[in-house]
Amino acid sequence: MASNDNHILLFFCFSFLSLLQINSCMAQNIKGGYWFPGSGVAASDIDSTLFTHLFCAFADLDASTNQVVISSSNAQSFVAFTSDVQQKNPSVITLLSIGGGGSSADDFASIATQSSSRKTFIDSSIALARSNGFHGLDLDWEYPDTDAKMANLGLLLQEWRTAVAAEAASSGNDALLLSAAVYYSSHYWSPTDYPVATVAASLDWINVMAYDFFGNWSPTTGPLAALYNPGNGLSGDDGVTTWIQAGMPAGKIVLGFPFYGRAFVLADANNHGYFAPFTGAAVSSDRSIVYNQITAYISQNSATTVYNSTVVSAYFYSGTTWISYDDTQTISTKVAYAKGRGLKGYFAWHVGGDDNWVLSQTASSSW
Repeated sequence: MASNDNHILLFFCFSFLSLLQINSCMAQNIKGGYWFPGSGVAASDIDSTLFTHLFCAFADLDASTNQVVISSSNAQSFVAFTSDVQQKNPSVITLLSIGGGGSSADDFASIATQSSSRKTFIDSSIALARSNGFHGLDLDWEYPDTDAKMANLGLLLQEWRTAVAAEAASSGNDALLLSAAVYYSSHYWSPTDYPVATVAASLDWINVMAYDFFGNWSPTTGPLAALYNPGNGLSGDDGVTTWIQAGMPAGKIVLGFPFYGRAFVLADANNHGYFAPFTGAAVSSDRSIVYNQITAYISQNSATTVYNSTVVSAYFYSGTTWISYDDTQTISTKVAYAKGRGLKGYFAWHVGGDDNWVLSQTASSSW
């Protein structure tokens, strides 16, 4: 009996320690950022002391095999990513992000329809994360746009969680973290809703993409990433509120903001506020311009900058060029908002857009 009692005691001790480890990881706040090889900064040059979590983007979905793969052009940088970013911060946690805005939403929808293809996707993702030294996996499916696709997303996430737990138990490794980049609102525009209860139960957190509210698809200029409603319901606060009201715990929500802006050519240089008409794209075909280019443009063109504290957004204009973006003022306010609402943290897309790490430093110190 004494021997059995000791075994039982040891079992419960190990179980308790495992729970403590899991809870500690779950309780950790997130200061996150996405990186990709063409971002303009090498992974080894990231000031990882300003981050708790860094996402390496993107692994691809091979539609012919249903497997998650890393392109040959990215293979070397991805396998070295964790060691590269841990040079400056040995405790930074890395996740391999799958998909992205440039991937095929239809391919994700296809693999999610069948249990066999979901299993292939899941097993290959876990193997890829382990072989490349990542601590977790992040899904960026943009976006499931029907009720059926949302239901299949729920099945995929449930089975992913089960497989990750099983792999950890059999390997003795810490369980891989699971996250997903999601629409700013729990209610997708089509309309359809995320399976919030399943998402909450299956993932460690969600990355809410509270940006790109205005762009080359918009009828007028407008705030790229307003924190508060500018009059059309497109804001970070509106999105976070829908997620919480739908049942997502605030402590599993990570608020996203952009390290880039969107540029427009105004129809009238004298009409340079929000919701002004424009004639086309400025700077680039998709109107995108990263923050370090924005600061250079402002300096070189003596542009007029405007901070709108009501919606928490910044823009500048110079002649007919008009650009909406986030600056240090918007970032610090958004981080304070996230902390005040009890969110898990924040993330930026993307770290390569920063200007000498000023935005990342502002975010980190504001938390």
